[in-house]
Amino acid sequence: MHKDPQAPPPEAPDDGVAIRVRGLKTQFGAQVIHEGLDLDVRRGEVLGVVGGSGTGKSVLLKEIIGLIRPAAGTVEVLGIDMDQADEAERRAVQRRWGVMFQDGALFSSMTVAENIQVPMKEYTRLSHHMMDELARVKIAMAGLACSAGLKHPSELSGGMRKRAALARALALDPEIIFLDEPTAGLDPIGAAAFDQLIAELQRSLRLTVFMVTHDLDSLVTICDRIAVLIDKKIVVDTYENLLKVDHPWIQEYFHGPRGRAAAAAEHAAAERAQAGAES
Repeated sequence: MHKDPQAPPPEAPDDGVAIRVRGLKTQFGAQVIHEGLDLDVRRGEVLGVVGGSGTGKSVLLKEIIGLIRPAAGTVEVLGIDMDQADEAERRAVQRRWGVMFQDGALFSSMTVAENIQVPMKEYTRLSHHMMDELARVKIAMAGLACSAGLKHPSELSGGMRKRAALARALALDPEIIFLDEPTAGLDPIGAAAFDQLIAELQRSLRLTVFMVTHDLDSLVTICDRIAVLIDKKIVVDTYENLLKVDHPWIQEYFHGPRGRAAAAAEHAAAERAQAGAES
């Protein structure tokens, strides 16, 4: 009996984990990037992933979504073992996530609205009219003007292209969104606005967010926990607890000039919020 490719995957026991990685090994030729890496991403959290150059942050994201096959280990998404799943099960799980790549990966020959409709055409049988309506909704959710839907990526600013890419990631009402360096290349004001947008969407849609970033402001402002790739493995904790970890790279990253500036900005924002609440 053939499985319906549109059918949802079988429900797994809900233990509060959206993504489970066990014993992951990543190897390119003789170079081992990850060895015995374990990671749990909790449902409904914003997890920031950081690490030094060459630690495989984006590679880890691509392994979870199936673009790169690990040398060893298992990846479960929403209770489904992605290596053991058949094609119908994989497609059903893929429909439940959205991805925003670092450069946006928008199709230059398509308008913004047409870009947003790409996953709709791939995974649904919606009418053209319904896809047009949904594209307008996603454009508004991403903080873009309705007119942006008729424009091509080359006609947009860098910040607008990122919002268009985010709108496409939201096209199928996902449970998980993967963001690869979402604020890279943005000025501080634009980056802060994008952080706020992600935080608002996460709260309103109850999303699980897996975010690769180097932006300390993003980590401090919107992440529930931070995953640090070091020594081919991963250390996951809250920002406050990571400040106490005795590892040279973690100490330099979180206690260096940029780390101190991000912490000071967050402290000032917290004081302003408390003052506003008391007034």
